[in-house]
Amino acid sequence: VQLVESGGGLVQAGGSLRLTCAASGSIVSFNAMTWYRQVPGRERALVAAFSSQGNSYYVDSVKGRFTISRDNEKYTLTLQMNSLRPEDTAMYYCAASNWGGIFDVMDYWGKGTLVTVSL
Repeated sequence: VQLVESGGGLVQAGGSLRLTCAASGSIVSFNAMTWYRQVPGRERALVAAFSSQGNSYYVDSVKGRFTISRDNEKYTLTLQMNSLRPEDTAMYYCAASNWGGIFDVMDYWGKGTLVTVSL
């Protein structure tokens, strides 16, 4: 399965972006689907995750601003990002795991989409 992210771009602080991760096949079998982000010089960090049981997770810094959702029929994972801040600037990656949980090692990764938030 291939994962392709889209929706990144340049936005002013306070604005919104909607990231979409499109899978090349069914995502029903994925136990976990996640969004990570990475800035230069730092490790990739988990931002939000959605499990096959319908549970969601958000890192504290994005709670109340970001919303993750999963559409098994459209083979997509989305991340709605509101009230964006300059510190949200990063490359955002979609990742999925066949059997692992949302904090486990992911089996599939996309190539990323760049989000830049200006003052």
